[in-house]
Amino acid sequence: MQDVSTRSPEERIAQLEREVASLTVQLHDAQASFARLKQAYTNALEQLQLLRHRLFVAKAERRDTRAEQLEFDAMLAKVETLAEQLDHAEAEQDSSDPPTPEKGGKDKKRPARRDLAESELPLKRVELLDPELEPTAERIGFEESSKLGYERGGMRRIVIARAVYKTREAQSSPDVPAEIVTVPVPRELVKRGLLAPSLIAHALCGKYLLGVPFYRQEQQFALQGFGLDRGTMSRYAEEIGATLGCVVEAMRAEAMATAFCLSTDATGVSIQLGSLQDRERGPCRKGHFFVLLADKDHVFFEYQAKHTSAVVCEMFRGYSGYLQADAHTIYDALFDGRAPRGQPSDAERGPPPTEVACWSHARRKFWEAAVCKHPLGVEGLRRIDALFAADRKLADLSPAQRQARRETHVRPVLEGVFAWVHAQLSQPQDRGLVASALGYVRNQEQALARFLEDGRLRLENNAAERALRSVATGRKAWLFCGSDDHASAAANLFSLIASCRLHGIEPETYLAELIRLLPYWPRARHLELAPKYWRGTRGRLDASELAREYGPIVVPAPEEQDPSR
Repeated sequence: MQDVSTRSPEERIAQLEREVASLTVQLHDAQASFARLKQAYTNALEQLQLLRHRLFVAKAERRDTRAEQLEFDAMLAKVETLAEQLDHAEAEQDSSDPPTPEKGGKDKKRPARRDLAESELPLKRVELLDPELEPTAERIGFEESSKLGYERGGMRRIVIARAVYKTREAQSSPDVPAEIVTVPVPRELVKRGLLAPSLIAHALCGKYLLGVPFYRQEQQFALQGFGLDRGTMSRYAEEIGATLGCVVEAMRAEAMATAFCLSTDATGVSIQLGSLQDRERGPCRKGHFFVLLADKDHVFFEYQAKHTSAVVCEMFRGYSGYLQADAHTIYDALFDGRAPRGQPSDAERGPPPTEVACWSHARRKFWEAAVCKHPLGVEGLRRIDALFAADRKLADLSPAQRQARRETHVRPVLEGVFAWVHAQLSQPQDRGLVASALGYVRNQEQALARFLEDGRLRLENNAAERALRSVATGRKAWLFCGSDDHASAAANLFSLIASCRLHGIEPETYLAELIRLLPYWPRARHLELAPKYWRGTRGRLDASELAREYGPIVVPAPEEQDPSR
């Protein structure tokens, strides 16, 4: 091979030009390969998003999604493989480029908390003074911190200014060192939290009252001048919901001990698998929200991971009043007084509740038969409608008067319905909607006639079904709960909001004031914070203390209980 030193300049230039041409071709090939790989990754991502959308739509329409799920899993694996190849290609490309300050330097740590002072939100200042130090010490300034609050019209920056004092003993004597005293931090449910009670209550009512999921609220808050991410709202919902469970538990204990009749129903909800770190792939599992209406006093929800007889028997352990529910088989063991396996014996459980059936469920079966043009379905629907019409005329009477009038006006219509059902079942009936409707009335005859025993009992369980609408309509938007703990916290929030609506209390204001008050409230008096008693409790509080976003609250003495209550 000819030595480089012996080559002529023309030969050396020609050799370098050939090398440059070869490297240029290699570079163009590498760039084309990288572009193709990036395009394949983009296309796969688009298909993955489309499949995810189809899965959610199919789930809402209650279609079989197994085929879409398999295609989704295959596409997800393809996207992950392409992502690894793309990262490897980018790493090789970056290694050939000269380092830049952005690429070669260390990543900056994300601040733990955003600086609210940089926002342009309207300002609201809360000054906390010490009544004992004000007359004896010199106030030398304030120690300020900020929270994110909400007022009608938008978000607010709440500045909490805690007064700082220098004692006068230190000022009068030069030998005494100065003592600086700052007003202590008041109690709060979420220590050092970003959100003030007003904004917490606004976000919770948005989701659990109006059905607006957190990701939509995130978009709304961004339009108001300060972003609030859905993860923060989710963490607040779980922590606040779990903490407010003490009030719901006090409501439930009173209902189980004193309620005349409980109305209950249940609806399903999707629950994600495991925690975020250990979550497995696969479809959500199914949990259930039970709603319980205790006369006209309380409405509370309970989340249960399973929909079984054992769960129902445990929920109503110790209750022996009237219980109105549908004719689902999970209630059979409860009404029969049979203890499920692994639970206390019948003697320990006490007498079982008395079953009250629902005529709306019976009517629904005849309505399905009537829609299919069955003459017996139409006739059964007409007879049940006559029963409802006869009882509707007695709605404005007192319970004692209603019970007496039912014996003369409603019982004959009821006995006519039962006689007609038995007459039809004495003849051969084909299996189908008509036979199912007739069999339902015959099997539930005693429970369907139970409303005649007391004027306070109702023919139907529609109130419980209406209470479940908040869950049924909301889950169309938020789709699922992240875990069993999150579902239990959501049940507590649903309970308080539904009870507020029952007693005509504005839920958002109630939740904001409850979050402010609960850190100072004695544990033995949680029932006073229930919506049923809230007006009386709030009337004994200092309105000026309760109106502030932050600061101590003086707990009033307990109100004397009425022995007749």
